[in-house]
Amino acid sequence: MRVLLLHIADYAFLVFHTALTVFNALGWALRATRRLHVLTMVLTGLSWVGLGYWYGWGYCVCTEWHWQVREALHQPIPFDSYITFMLYETTGVAFDERLVARATLGVYLSSWVLTMALNLRDVRRRKRA
Repeated sequence: MRVLLLHIADYAFLVFHTALTVFNALGWALRATRRLHVLTMVLTGLSWVGLGYWYGWGYCVCTEWHWQVREALHQPIPFDSYITFMLYETTGVAFDERLVARATLGVYLSSWVLTMALNLRDVRRRKRA
């Protein structure tokens, strides 16, 4: 029973964490999701920087928990980065982790700029209406 629950948790983390990652990259695009997008970006940033101060820059709570589940299943992850793992799982290619880290940060910062600009524009439009 414990192994079944671990497999369910592994799959749930894979789906949730991947969906969160995609949402962090693209959640700014739809007006209906922009406020939630700001929240997930703040939480991600707090994990990466806030918790990262103690556990290492870029620390992610979801990654930590998922790795613990995978270790309990005797399927440890050979990567430090969830994004590298996700890319490997979907493409079969083990990308350079430094390149992936830079690209991840670039996408994150770009998403921040876009979500802030679009949310500010939405607020201004609401005030005018």
